[in-house]
Amino acid sequence: MNTDKIYAESIAKDYAPKDNSKIIALKKLDQKAKMPATVFTYTFGIISSLIAGLGMSLAMQVIGGGIFWTAIGIIIGIIGFTCCSVNYPIYKKMLEKGKAKYAYEIVELAREISEQ
Repeated sequence: MNTDKIYAESIAKDYAPKDNSKIIALKKLDQKAKMPATVFTYTFGIISSLIAGLGMSLAMQVIGGGIFWTAIGIIIGIIGFTCCSVNYPIYKKMLEKGKAKYAYEIVELAREISEQ
């Protein structure tokens, strides 16, 4: 095999004009349905874990000191862990909504692709 030829063809594919086929449109619709739920979940999860970490730091008196800050830290930690625990159910609900919103278009496009 001529490796130079294979390499040249792989580079040429990157610069060749892309046709907007139905498969690409289907992938874009699928991504459009899932993206809002994914972005929200990552953002909410990061913020929730930071809140839980702040609460743990206060409760263990790494920052702050005294019984008042320990009690505040426990409350903040509970709030953070609660948010972390509800993140997945929220994700599932948002994903269902996104899929329901684009379901008709995706199914119709998938049927067109499968009938060709």
